[in-house]
Amino acid sequence: MLGTTLLAATTLMPPPALPESLRRHLLPLAALLVTLAGMWLLWSSHWLSLTELQAHHQELSGKVNDHPLAAYAGFFIVFVLATTFSVPAATVLTLVIGSLFDFAEALLLVALASSSGATLAMLMSRHIFRPTLEARWPDMIARINRGLKRDGDFYLLALRLAPTPPYFLVNLLMGMTRMPARRFFVITLIGMLPLDILFVLAGRTLATLTGTSDILDLRTLAVLTLAGLLPLLLRQLMRVRNGSTIA
Repeated sequence: MLGTTLLAATTLMPPPALPESLRRHLLPLAALLVTLAGMWLLWSSHWLSLTELQAHHQELSGKVNDHPLAAYAGFFIVFVLATTFSVPAATVLTLVIGSLFDFAEALLLVALASSSGATLAMLMSRHIFRPTLEARWPDMIARINRGLKRDGDFYLLALRLAPTPPYFLVNLLMGMTRMPARRFFVITLIGMLPLDILFVLAGRTLATLTGTSDILDLRTLAVLTLAGLLPLLLRQLMRVRNGSTIA
């Protein structure tokens, strides 16, 4: 009788509640796993390789022409997820989008999707992975905060224009700052436009490309690096001008 009572009580007891920190991590972790699994399936089947996309370009173009809105929305979602979780597929996706849509449509898609994904990655680092990142990269976080304090929005703009810093790392580190998400989105959108335009235009010649080295040669990298220095130079000139005005 006692055993039956205990069994019934145990059956009626609700399952133990998950800790708040664990529950906050479950949804993004599940989304990350699903995204990585989907990207891995595409990558393992070579659908995200440049040669495979070149071989099936005519087929993709036909599907886009038959279902333009669905194709546009599908590419947008995939691009946002790839950028959010730093899956190395954004370059290939940009080339394909540039080859399948009109220039204005392709640029709008790539610019909005990449900026949205970067902003989501920044928010995830801020609200979910902050303790881990602060423990792992304290010096880099301090450097980012010093740069923002010194140069303001120009600092992020310079990071976005320059091709050297990994974009995913900038997203994570900016989550450790107090920059509002809306401002981060706008600056990211502006700063990534030159590369977006470059790769969308390169997508028009997808059939003749052999790799990203055909697009980002040393000359192009040098120009982009100099472009990344322009916001900081402008900020310095504004400082000098304001100083002379006060004097």
